[in-house]
Amino acid sequence: MRLTLAAALLIATAVPAIAAPLHSYGSLTLSPAGDRIADVESEGYARGKIVIRSVRDGRILTTIDPCSACSYSGLTFGPGGSLAWLQRDRNAGTVALVTGDGKSTRTIAAIKGIAQAPRFSPDGKRIALLVTIGAAKESGATQPGVRQVGEIGEKSDEQRIAVFDLAATKPVSEVTPLSPADRYIYEYDWTPDGRGFVASSALGNGDNNWWVATLDAIDATTGTVRTIARPKTQINYPRVSPDGRSVAFIGGLMSDFGSVGGDVWTVAITGGDPVNITKGEKATVTSLDWTGGGLRDTRLMGADAQVAALVPGRPTQVLWTQPASFAAGDGRVAYSANGQVAATIVQDFEHAPAIYAGARGDMRKITADNDGQAPVVKATSITWRNDGYDVQGWLIGPRTPPTAKAPMIVNVHGGPSAASTPRFISAGSPDAEYIANGYYVFYPNPRGSYGQGEAFTQANRRDFGGGDLRDILAGVDAVEKVASIDDARLGLTGGSYGGFMAMWANTQTNRFKAIVAGAGLSNWISYYGTNGIDRWMIPFFGKSAYDDPEAYQKVSAITYIKKARTPTFIYVGERDIEVPPTQSIEYWHALKEMGVPTTLMIYPDEGHGIRQPEHLADLKKRVFAWWAKYLGK
Repeated sequence: MRLTLAAALLIATAVPAIAAPLHSYGSLTLSPAGDRIADVESEGYARGKIVIRSVRDGRILTTIDPCSACSYSGLTFGPGGSLAWLQRDRNAGTVALVTGDGKSTRTIAAIKGIAQAPRFSPDGKRIALLVTIGAAKESGATQPGVRQVGEIGEKSDEQRIAVFDLAATKPVSEVTPLSPADRYIYEYDWTPDGRGFVASSALGNGDNNWWVATLDAIDATTGTVRTIARPKTQINYPRVSPDGRSVAFIGGLMSDFGSVGGDVWTVAITGGDPVNITKGEKATVTSLDWTGGGLRDTRLMGADAQVAALVPGRPTQVLWTQPASFAAGDGRVAYSANGQVAATIVQDFEHAPAIYAGARGDMRKITADNDGQAPVVKATSITWRNDGYDVQGWLIGPRTPPTAKAPMIVNVHGGPSAASTPRFISAGSPDAEYIANGYYVFYPNPRGSYGQGEAFTQANRRDFGGGDLRDILAGVDAVEKVASIDDARLGLTGGSYGGFMAMWANTQTNRFKAIVAGAGLSNWISYYGTNGIDRWMIPFFGKSAYDDPEAYQKVSAITYIKKARTPTFIYVGERDIEVPPTQSIEYWHALKEMGVPTTLMIYPDEGHGIRQPEHLADLKKRVFAWWAKYLGK
């Protein structure tokens, strides 16, 4: 449940008021030799093109754009340096797997459905791909769900591995997946001998069953599955060692696929009990790769994103650190085959995205496309102690502090296993407009968040809205010691778990004078029986809502609804399967009956997040009006 709050939802889609369009980078990958970068780049809202750059100086070597109706993703280099990617034509409902060098392209396969994660075999003669033939919805539970009409059943999309021979002379038009039916493959890695894969997978519904996924070996010829391990954690980034003997993965208490955080575990590829090789470290690992030079990970430690090298039994070696966010196509950092060269997209609240590349511990900025983007806010990392925990958050304010006290909006991230991390705030974006209109914005990372180690992430199990709310309120106190904040004009907002926190806080404190709740949870009992991902709750509550209803009731806002006093604007997507709109309806109905000012907006055809431009514009207008009405300008 990683949906962010209203302002953050709008950041990426807001049109800059004056500044030049933001130059975007995405799907970044690095050649095995470490000399070239490929990524998808665009200006503003223009369609992206594939760009290949020199690692040495960022110079553009060639641009690839063979399909004017397509979007590009999944860029990956083969062992010999050839490039492959996916071309998606949404109008035709197809995805093409393509190879090329800028002078010519060749279509390897055409998939009637959706696809992701192409990967060359170690010898470069084949490409594997995750395919969903005839997909009924986009991949992932945050996407709009299939409408629940007619006879309700359990027919689910199946994401499976398909393998394609690069020696074939004609494109494959009818794809036959290799991995078995009724098994959803989340992530995978080739074994070094090219004879198979290691994957995280689960039977049945892919949206729901990731929380019980197993670590499996899959034969690249027969598709036969052998379970390597059944970890007690969620699994991300399964990676095979260069000698083929071991598998590493990120394991931890994660509340949503794609919101990755935990420790690094290893296990013999023949099977056994996984071993935690980063146990007790005060950082959260967010991506992982196993290069020829050893294990590499990215991690979040407080305010800082880091690149690190891991050697089991030895202290972690931090190679590079920045108070920023990192991004790449397959993980947060891309590496050369020997692990000595790295590349990533870097941004923070005051600096627009740029590509950094170079020796693993000495990456430097090699692009200048966004150098004209001036910072419009001042970001400060705030740290405080509460209940024995070290807690961190981000305060966003004006470049020049105001002389008078200002209102502040407290933004709680989704998850709860996630973190608010730096991303560029451009002119015209909602946060920039908040600051321009006299507000501060505070992003706390309370217990349950990433960035302080796995024990901190697990600290809100069976305690939703308890210690984490106390951390948030203590964070507000910490902010008021360093900034001129009007405590009588505090707003609270959040989406998904942050939406729960907004609804819940209304029944626990009167400190906030206005609330905006996006896709929030008001009643954990009814939520358990109506959402499409109920398995995520067991690791947090210990038992189902039917086996331990008291644990769910005691953290439900509805249980204490008669204490609610704060005016609340509520919004949600009509086809949200992570947090169904009935949760918002239930809360809105209760507030209405209690006489608390409230408004509910349900946006048609939206999932767990508001994406359509006309809906985003409407939401922004309503949210700004709500703050102005109850917090003033």
